[in-house]
Amino acid sequence: MDESALRRALLLIATTGLALGLGVWRSGTVPLSPDTIWTAATLPVVATLAISILRDFWIGRIGVDAIALVSMSAALLLGQALAAVVVAIMYAGGTVLEDFARGRAERNLRALTDRAPRLAHRKSAQGAETIPIDQVAINDELLVRAGELLPVDGTLIDGSAVLDESSVTGEPLPERRGAGDALRSGTVNAGEAFVMRASAIADNSTYAAIVRMVTAAQTAKAPFIRLADRFALVLLPVTLLLAGIAWRLSGDPIRGLAVLVVATPCPLILAAPVAFIGGVSRAAKAGILMKGSAALEALARIRTAVFDKTGTLTLGGAELVEIDVAPGQEPDELLRLLASLELASHHVLADSIVRMARHRKLTLSQPRHVREHRGEGLEGLVDGTAVAVGSRPLVLGDGPLPKWADNGEKRHRGAQVLRVFLALDGRLAGIFTFGDAIREDAADTLGALRSAGVARIVMLTGDDAAAAEKISASLKLDAAFADATPADKVGTVEAEKATAPTMMVGDGINDAPALAAATVGVALGARGGTASSEAADVVVLTDSLKPVAEALRIARRTRGIALQSIIVGLALSGAAMIAAAMGHLTPVAGALLQEGIDVAVILNALRALGQGRLEHSRK
Repeated sequence: MDESALRRALLLIATTGLALGLGVWRSGTVPLSPDTIWTAATLPVVATLAISILRDFWIGRIGVDAIALVSMSAALLLGQALAAVVVAIMYAGGTVLEDFARGRAERNLRALTDRAPRLAHRKSAQGAETIPIDQVAINDELLVRAGELLPVDGTLIDGSAVLDESSVTGEPLPERRGAGDALRSGTVNAGEAFVMRASAIADNSTYAAIVRMVTAAQTAKAPFIRLADRFALVLLPVTLLLAGIAWRLSGDPIRGLAVLVVATPCPLILAAPVAFIGGVSRAAKAGILMKGSAALEALARIRTAVFDKTGTLTLGGAELVEIDVAPGQEPDELLRLLASLELASHHVLADSIVRMARHRKLTLSQPRHVREHRGEGLEGLVDGTAVAVGSRPLVLGDGPLPKWADNGEKRHRGAQVLRVFLALDGRLAGIFTFGDAIREDAADTLGALRSAGVARIVMLTGDDAAAAEKISASLKLDAAFADATPADKVGTVEAEKATAPTMMVGDGINDAPALAAATVGVALGARGGTASSEAADVVVLTDSLKPVAEALRIARRTRGIALQSIIVGLALSGAAMIAAAMGHLTPVAGALLQEGIDVAVILNALRALGQGRLEHSRK
């Protein structure tokens, strides 16, 4: 019998014993006394609790549950069998209620692990064979049918696919992917069947890492909870001392018993674990994986945030920043012609341009007579039109820029951007500007962090000072450190950490040492940065910065709820203990009152599962 079932059985025995005893006492016709029935119903709880306490003591742990053992034993010795069985019900009921609360809090975490992919359909000459996912090898072609989980990480072979990523990233709407796009295990095929190529084995895929992190989240213990355990040790002697004083001054041992009863069990022990597991679960639902309660608690204390630039505050690649268009031309048509010609290119930008055009649902044409000028650009025919793309010298030669292009040239002069010129039949038709653009949600995220109490925001980058200063000014950062090596990043994080609890946010392999050095490391794991995700304490599964601010909000709200539950619970228990010592509460009444306090504390702790009041950035 597992421990949860045992606790339910003990509650059933104690409750049944109380009811039978009351029935016998009310009828008065049964020769068996109610006290005998109540004692018999209490003894299994006493024995089980004594074994549990001895087992904990053997591993060096003493909890406040000892008060429950003392109070039930004292009640039986003093002939207060009714009080003993009520305490037994209260104790067993509290453990069952805690199991229920913890189970509800862990529901989102269990949902992640329970739905882990187990099978894959591997294509072969004979068709598709169904195999366990641990038999999938890199470069295997896999068929993913409608409604099925993607078994491993891979790339899409077919032209398009529609994926439901809500269980992994928290994004509610399906996402469309194109040929060559990266796919992550654990997401669901929300469209027609498609074929993908495995890029990782099961153990190295996204979902396997998620399962490992969820396991850590369920087992790790927060310092706040460990502090609660230590504080509970103080409560045991204080309770025994107060009970002894009440007995001594009143001369009535029942009054001392009432003090023991009303102190059992302690809201401190019940509230903290439930609240923190609830916060971790709430974060998982939002696409944020926290590696245990310790990460959540540490995040709640953050006062300084350090961000990597490339791929974190910026998009981390050559993104299309702007299109300057000649009069009479259409931007989408120029992009279609550019992407069509890039189908024949091996340039590092080619794949990005093609994906961008397909994302806009532009129909590409196969180019003809393509001639590539290495390092300069391409020339060829697209739908009968002579298209030339590339550097200014290739496309314009020594010719001047037309007037419509002057403003764009001035805007981007000296900036770290790539300008791609496009000519149609020898005439300049458009200029594409590519650069590492700031994320759209970066400013809002940083504003939300400041509103949440982050006093200092710093950027680290390996880029030069000019690029760093431009980003820093745009986002109104407190400091920016340029030309930073991985070792420099670690040094900066450690220096910031010496001043205040510091969060490091990054996405690349080179950020892993700095993530590990920070008070809390936060990895943007949507692009598959395994090293950074493993080094981090918190992993954001969406390709967005917004969850960073949401993670901080959840952490602070959760810690506040746990602290509130503990303070209020202990204050109520303390007041009840004083009332019992003064003779205002009987043991039975005290047990019922304490049970009410415990229920209220746990229900309050479960609020950590909720959304909470939405917080807005200061304008």
